[in-house]
Amino acid sequence: MEFHYITTNRVTLHTAVAGPSDGPLVILLHGFPEFWYGWKKQITPLVKAGYRIVIPDQRGYNLSDKPQEISQYTLDLLRDDIIGLIKHFKREKASVIGHDWGGAVAWHIASTRPSYVDTLIPINMPHPAVFGKMIFRCPTQLVRSLYILFFQLPLIPEEALCVNEYKLMKNILLCSCQANTFKKEEIRKYQASWSQTGALRAMLHWYRAIRLGSLKMVPNSKVVIPVRMIWGKNDPFLSLDLAKESMNMCMDGRLTLIDDATHWVQHEQHELVNLFLLKYLKG
Repeated sequence: MEFHYITTNRVTLHTAVAGPSDGPLVILLHGFPEFWYGWKKQITPLVKAGYRIVIPDQRGYNLSDKPQEISQYTLDLLRDDIIGLIKHFKREKASVIGHDWGGAVAWHIASTRPSYVDTLIPINMPHPAVFGKMIFRCPTQLVRSLYILFFQLPLIPEEALCVNEYKLMKNILLCSCQANTFKKEEIRKYQASWSQTGALRAMLHWYRAIRLGSLKMVPNSKVVIPVRMIWGKNDPFLSLDLAKESMNMCMDGRLTLIDDATHWVQHEQHELVNLFLLKYLKG
């Protein structure tokens, strides 16, 4: 494992890199409130299979740049960060795996710049156009998404999330996953990433950019490249209906449901997830 600071799209991203330099490029994109470390259980199997793995701390997270303007966290900019990484490694395209917000970025790349993507693998993140449409049609999803409204408030969410050594942030992880998914040492690493200057506000700006039309930047048209979605069925944040509806946005889509798993399926059922990743990357 090597770590690089890579300048792309006017920001510098702290990026974990592993695997043979001539291997097929695979980019893994984390979501809230993780950082590159959230993919630790996927790295070794993918590297052993011969893939070149690139895992950025996305803008606003951990050791990457943290612009303080909300406008710097729209999906168009986040997409172009990743396209810049593909170009940095002198590749024409990559397979893109994204979880949570990382999945939203991955969907956007595949929807608007499909020539850069071999295979899209979103994990517990629906197509953003589906989310925007169904949140108001599905009362249970609206209730599940109320935290997004809280995140829109200025200053108050930052203060609430960091009090008592990020107790609320820890609870977001620990109360939404299966028991013993995140060990104490892992939580300490997450806390260290949240504690970086400006990180918490920047992380929340991903949500605040929604009111600037960020999700609407993803076109309401079918994705033309292969899409292989993986979904933990017991996700407390996102309804399974979102996953099923997202398949209607794909020319070539396949949905894999994993029982006994939540939003954090790549942690809880990592061996099974890794088997599916290797299968789908081979085509």
